[in-house]
Amino acid sequence: MGFLRVLLLVVLGLGLSACGSSKFKTYNGPEVTEIQVSKSDRKMYLLHNDEVLKTYKIGLGFNPVGHKQFEGDGKTPEGTYYISHRNPKSEFHLSLGISYPNEADRAFASTKGKPPGGDIFIHGGPNRKVTKRDWTAGCIAVTDRQMERIYAMVKPGTPIHILP
Repeated sequence: MGFLRVLLLVVLGLGLSACGSSKFKTYNGPEVTEIQVSKSDRKMYLLHNDEVLKTYKIGLGFNPVGHKQFEGDGKTPEGTYYISHRNPKSEFHLSLGISYPNEADRAFASTKGKPPGGDIFIHGGPNRKVTKRDWTAGCIAVTDRQMERIYAMVKPGTPIHILP
């Protein structure tokens, strides 16, 4: 009877340790050479050259139609940018920085006397319940589990094309 108890405790211990898996995953597949986002379709594609490696449903800024122009407008940028950095301590699980605003974005906002905004990311979900699909301040949102995979696959410097 003692042997069975020990065996049961070992099995339970192994099972519980598997539940505490890390949010930092590894990826050994083809390099992600670019990201394409279709705002109108609410889809993000990770590509290796012309091959789609992964497709994700996304959420956008709370006012998603049109190009981000100013801080607080709730729009997700449109155009070509690049992944600027990784943020392992994001308030939204994990995140990848997008290089918005670029020089043209800053110049346009300046002509209107407004700040262009910034801190645009691809990120996981918030630590609260979300009731709308487009809920961010201008970012691209996926689930936490999806973000773990994206974070492992995408490196800083990867171009991102955000289409209307």
